[in-house]
Amino acid sequence: MMSIENKVVIITGASSGIGEATAYKLAEKGAKLVLGARREDRLQAIADKIIAAGGEAVYRATDVVKREDNVALVELAKTAFGRVDVIFLNAGLMPNSSFSALEQDNWDRMIDVNIKGVTNGIAAVLPEFTAQKSGQIIATSSVAGQKVYPGVGVYCGTKWAVKAMMEALRMESAMEGTNIRTATIYPAAIQSELVDSITNEASRAGSRALYDAHEIPATRVADIVAFAIDAPEDTTINEFTMGPTTQAW
Repeated sequence: MMSIENKVVIITGASSGIGEATAYKLAEKGAKLVLGARREDRLQAIADKIIAAGGEAVYRATDVVKREDNVALVELAKTAFGRVDVIFLNAGLMPNSSFSALEQDNWDRMIDVNIKGVTNGIAAVLPEFTAQKSGQIIATSSVAGQKVYPGVGVYCGTKWAVKAMMEALRMESAMEGTNIRTATIYPAAIQSELVDSITNEASRAGSRALYDAHEIPATRVADIVAFAIDAPEDTTINEFTMGPTTQAW
């Protein structure tokens, strides 16, 4: 039996891209999905598609920046399926620009969603995982969380923060004996709506050209999430760096 089967998995940023692809992939393997994102109509369509194919899924409109929304998503999982086994913290924004453009509103949005969205998700699920002495927290960082690129400074900062927080979480779990597994994924150019969030014209044009030349489907990341969940419970595979074979990231 696949260890994914019957696991209750929360996915944030589930309305498109990596989150949507992962929902379908895990549903195919028998997981019970709890989907969160801001666009409720998209979540409903995805859940309906999963259910029509014989899977199980529930959803809730979720703004990961709001602590109470993250808590409500965990409560939905418990109400619908009785527990939580995995949370995939995948919500993210990438409205890039050079520092000299002084796009502070976009900086704030990235910090709120990319960092607080992760800390809020961890805080919402950690009491459950600690009590049951099991669970898995997976987060989407970026290759920009391993290297720094010009014109991407704040985004890099948020994704390096995800790397640091997830690494500390892994060590603390081992030290505290809570058996919580962690995995951080560092994708390069993946099909998603990230480029669409760029409001700076020069940054958007450059990113669009890069993605058009190299991007690979979001299902490639979904496969990695499934692999991480399916690993033996005594094994944490902590980091996955991946991207298009043709991209020199």
